[in-house]
Amino acid sequence: MKVVIQRVSNAKVEVSGKICGKISKGLLVFVGFDKHDDKLSADKMISKLLSYRVFSDNEDKMNLSIKDVQGDLLIVSQFTLVAETETGTRPGFSTAKPPNEAKNLYDYFISQINNSHDHVESGKFGADMKVSLTNDGPVTFILSC
Repeated sequence: MKVVIQRVSNAKVEVSGKICGKISKGLLVFVGFDKHDDKLSADKMISKLLSYRVFSDNEDKMNLSIKDVQGDLLIVSQFTLVAETETGTRPGFSTAKPPNEAKNLYDYFISQINNSHDHVESGKFGADMKVSLTNDGPVTFILSC
């Protein structure tokens, strides 16, 4: 599983010209599942994501988590994160979780985060999405467990 987080002052995701997820201050989270990921790996990532300290404290140090600042989360599926890019000039996707299994894990990921955090929005799995954001910092991290 690969997760890219971006600290944002706002972000939204649109499908067919309609907003399906929109947040203010928080994290835009892109998530891609490889074929070895399961609910246990999703749970580990959720725990790390919710406690990862990327927001500034009173001394302007990254010392606060999304939970500490009561920020918003926008979760967007992005299978291209698990692409094979080591060789050649075209990405390969044989290591990605098959779409039906990935959708089930994405739905699980969303439901578990909803159980642990107050404001969670999401994109639409498998859709052609348009993502807009204002990166705050910029601050971007790639998380792995």
